[in-house]
Parts: sequence; structure tokens; C-alpha cells
Amino acid sequence: MKGDRLELSVGVFVLMGLLSLAWLSIKLARMEIIAGDHVPIYARFSSVSGLKTGATVEIAGVTVGRVDQILLDAKGYEAKVRMLLTPDIPIQEDAIASIRTKGLIGDRYVSISPGGSDSLLKANGMIVQTEPAINFEELISQFVHGKL
Repeated sequence: MKGDRLELSVGVFVLMGLLSLAWLSIKLARMEIIAGDHVPIYARFSSVSGLKTGATVEIAGVTVGRVDQILLDAKGYEAKVRMLLTPDIPIQEDAIASIRTKGLIGDRYVSISPGGSDSLLKANGMIVQTEPAINFEELISQFVHGKL
């Protein structure tokens, strides 16, 4: 009887450990099993160098969403970025989306600077004003060759 109780408690402990490990790996991979309530917003950039799917979207340094999809628009040869934002954050029509770097050689993320317009973007709206990522290799090359 005592052995059965010990086996049951060890089994429950192992099961809880496996569930915790599964939850942790899902959170670290930034995956979602149950789709959350998000609003898709788009932006077009001339270059998204270094930006990856799953990157954070921030306003004033606070994470408000993530990059869901990056596609190439074959007509204008621009990158079209789909971002999933939390629905309680209003985004003005004249907001500016910029690609920034965390630290000197850190990960890229999208920073949204709010605008002053009273009109808000709706779901599947497009942020028109964008700033592409700074390409440090290109800047150094221009400096070395005297074009800067």
C-alpha cells in the first residue's frame, strides 16, 4: 500500500515536470497554441534587413505585439510586414513604423511612434510612414570609400 502511494506521487511529480517543460518550451519559442485576440496591421519597408518573424513590436519601449509575416511585394519590390498587435492599443493613421536594433548588434524589432491624428487604423490597416533598418555595413563602406 505504501509503495503504491509512493509510485503515484512520483508519477504525478514527473507528469507536472513534463507539463512545465512543455509550457516553458512553447513560451521560449514564442508559439501560441490558442490564438490570442490580436489586430493585424501592415507596414511597407524598403528594407527589413535582419528583421525576423516573431520579432517584437514596441511603442515607447513596451511590447504591444509581434511580427507575424514578412513578404516581398513583387510590384514595388518592398517588404510587406504583417504585425499582430493587442486590440486595446490605438494606432493613429499617421503613426511611423521604424525598424530598430536592440543594442549595437542585437535583434531587430519594430518600433511604432504614435501620430497626432484623430483617425485610428482599423484591422488590416496600413502604416504608410516607415523607416527602414540602418545597414551598418553600408555606412562603413561609404565611410571607407569617402562617399559619406
